Amino acid sequence: MRGTAQPTICLLFLSVVVFSPLACKRGDGQAAAAPAHSSPPVTKAAPPTPLAIKKAELGNDVTWEPQWDQAVETAIPPEMLSTQVPRDVRRFCPRFYQMSDVDKRAFWAYFFQALAGAEAGLNPRTNVRHTDPAVAKIDSVTNQLTHSEGLLQLTYQDQQRYGCNFNWETDRHLPPHDPQRTILNPENNLRCGVNILANQIIEQRKPIFARTSYWSTLQPGTASFRVFVKQMTNPPVACGERKPSPARHASMKDTVQSPSSRE
Repeated sequence: MRGTAQPTICLLFLSVVVFSPLACKRGDGQAAAAPAHSSPPVTKAAPPTPLAIKKAELGNDVTWEPQWDQAVETAIPPEMLSTQVPRDVRRFCPRFYQMSDVDKRAFWAYFFQALAGAEAGLNPRTNVRHTDPAVAKIDSVTNQLTHSEGLLQLTYQDQQRYGCNFNWETDRHLPPHDPQRTILNPENNLRCGVNILANQIIEQRKPIFARTSYWSTLQPGTASFRVFVKQMTNPPVACGERKPSPARHASMKDTVQSPSSRE
């Protein structure tokens, strides 16, 4: 018995010696092939909108939070930093195509801050039930009349359409304005908004400001669009100065000439 055991031990020893280096090499190869984790993009604080400035002056704590800039900027897809962005972006950011990616992200953070100001007054708990028959429709997820909720006034059916992180099965058991509701979570709401805008301007190749925009706030000619425009008066410095419209330019020219006309 001992005589037969010795060859077996030798064979096992040889197997370890022969196959161990191969196993090590295979392990090394697998480690080398493992994808490296990409680092998060560099972010930059966006300037405050006029509404945020006013709230700060009044000591109102229900306002835009700095961490929401980061939520927007880290959600921006590469396409929204490229020349695929529609040219009407230059209406509020003339140098958009010449800016660095960091500054472009800061512009988008400011853009969504202005949008949240026009849509919800920068209040992340805003919950509006529509009663106007023109817009009062049934939400396909809740099977109830549509509520527009959160900073960007979104709905639960946006979860299906745009891949948003809303959970109606959890939220239905919470009070309407409970901050624990997934749709009222500012980061969830803002990231969903980025998805919606990317769908419009990148996938559908539509302008930012169009009659068919998801938000009436981005539809020229509406009252809410005029509110949005007022919030877009303090974009990042890197955007460059906006050129005055012909009507405003003429008004300014008249104002400059008026003193001499009175002489």
